[in-house]
Amino acid sequence: MPTGRLEELEEKVGVAFGDPALLREALTHSSFANESPHISPRDNERLEYLGDAVLQLITAEYLFKLRPGSKEGEMTQLRSAMVNTNTLAALAEELGLGDYLFLGKGIAKGGGRGLKSLLANAFEAVLGAIFLDAGYDAAYHYYLDRFRSLPEPVQDENFKGRLQQVVQERFGQTPYYDSAGARGGRQREYTAVVYAGADPLGTGHGATKQTAEQEAARSALDELDRRATSRKGGRRRRPPAPEPVEAGERAVELETAAGVDSSALDKAVALAEDATAGVAAEPEPRPRRRSRRARQPADQPPPPADGQAGELAAGPAPAHERSEAPTGGFF
Repeated sequence: MPTGRLEELEEKVGVAFGDPALLREALTHSSFANESPHISPRDNERLEYLGDAVLQLITAEYLFKLRPGSKEGEMTQLRSAMVNTNTLAALAEELGLGDYLFLGKGIAKGGGRGLKSLLANAFEAVLGAIFLDAGYDAAYHYYLDRFRSLPEPVQDENFKGRLQQVVQERFGQTPYYDSAGARGGRQREYTAVVYAGADPLGTGHGATKQTAEQEAARSALDELDRRATSRKGGRRRRPPAPEPVEAGERAVELETAAGVDSSALDKAVALAEDATAGVAAEPEPRPRRRSRRARQPADQPPPPADGQAGELAAGPAPAHERSEAPTGGFF
């Protein structure tokens, strides 16, 4: 049970609720609703959801009017500092919101009234209740009056803001988050998936929706860094192509390295080129027609005339003109 009275909180907030049940619902944790449904049957998660959306609108309008020359990325960073868990928890502590929370026995004994995530969620839930009961202007001043009283916005590691800048630069899109809660015992764990278009970039888990989305953004940043690193590692630089070298220059380099006289080689190359050119220019010979008459073998002497037959038969031929007698004639 809370240690403070709801009427005291209404005075601090500056809103007299027409429906006090909304304020009670905004301060009820799910653990208390499960244990004592007869006192407060509904927890504050629906009002927290509404308050988060109202808070985004309030901060966006405020920065749009305050910084007319700022770009989208700069305003996104500033808004993240205004709505992060640490900042909202600081605003809740300034109100003493922990004293008015309806918590289950286990969470209350474990120091739940000072837990930043519970305080931040309760602050958003109260903002949602004020919006429903008193309107947008009351919710606007409820938040901004307290935010301006802080010495400075409480900064934390803003993975969502960093991811938005990276995705907008690389893909020209704005990332969006799909969050869902699942009950696990007395603690409820949220799961968030961040997308760029239809491509899921990262998944995160946490006790609150904000924590889960921050974890999803951090996972997405790691994945994008990994992709960029692997892409750079896969690209190998090609060695520069060698400059074209003329045939003559290449020959001179080889000759110099081998100790050959380049002038003599130049002459030989020139002669070879002239000979090649001459051969190329010379027309191909026409094929000769074969005669039907039998050709006489080159090593066969011509047949003797009638008057010389006896002379040839009478004496041997000189040694250098001897040949084997033909076995047949050409008559």
